[in-house]
Amino acid sequence: MFQNAGTLSKERRTQLVAFQKKANIRFRSLELLNLSFTHRSCGNEDPSRCQNNERLEFLGDAVLGLICASCLYELLGERSEGELARVKSYVVSEEVLSELAAGLALDEQLLLGKGEEQSGGRAKKAILADATEALIGAYYLDSGFEAAFRFVRGLIEPEIAKVLQNRHHKDYKTMLQEYAQKYHKSYPLYRLVKRSGPDHDRTFWVSCEVAGANYGPHEGKNKKEAEQSAAKSAYEGIVAAGGLEAARMLQVENL
Repeated sequence: MFQNAGTLSKERRTQLVAFQKKANIRFRSLELLNLSFTHRSCGNEDPSRCQNNERLEFLGDAVLGLICASCLYELLGERSEGELARVKSYVVSEEVLSELAAGLALDEQLLLGKGEEQSGGRAKKAILADATEALIGAYYLDSGFEAAFRFVRGLIEPEIAKVLQNRHHKDYKTMLQEYAQKYHKSYPLYRLVKRSGPDHDRTFWVSCEVAGANYGPHEGKNKKEAEQSAAKSAYEGIVAAGGLEAARMLQVENL
């Protein structure tokens, strides 16, 4: 299925070997490792590179989910299924996976088409998170489940610890929605106020309304980021206005 690593240039082989040392992994097939970094945009401009990392991403997502669930089951034996699910949803999120990719300098290994490169694809969280899953899938195929388990466990245990110590990135949209549903029988309302900048470098401004109170607008490089920023503003505003009681209401059942 995969070509011999000799088809890779000497420079690329050197890059991949250096990456393995940094990530503390060892592939039998450098071609498979290289494929895990190959974004679909490459095929748009070079039909000879029709293979990309999407199938590996699909596999890696499943492998990551299983390993994460196994670690949580072992580490958090006293926690309920709901609590395990909450921690897992954070650990396998795009936000965390993209941060793990940055820690591995995975962005330097990505193979992108010219258009994606020019639009800042090397720094896009979705592309980085997908490549992290593809790398996990590739390592599972190349070296087996035990090797993949050791690699993934080393990546995610610090993230699990962050959640348990309440040092993790908060999903303010989810927390705010749970608060609004539970205490106001409503949902937060997000409005796109404006957008600015060229297509490849847009800035979005979003406001948030909760129970008749407006917060924002706040900016982000995409609507999702802007909504998260507006939700954070609303969350913090409600806590500030309601004191400790509101804080407890907002944080209930959130790790």
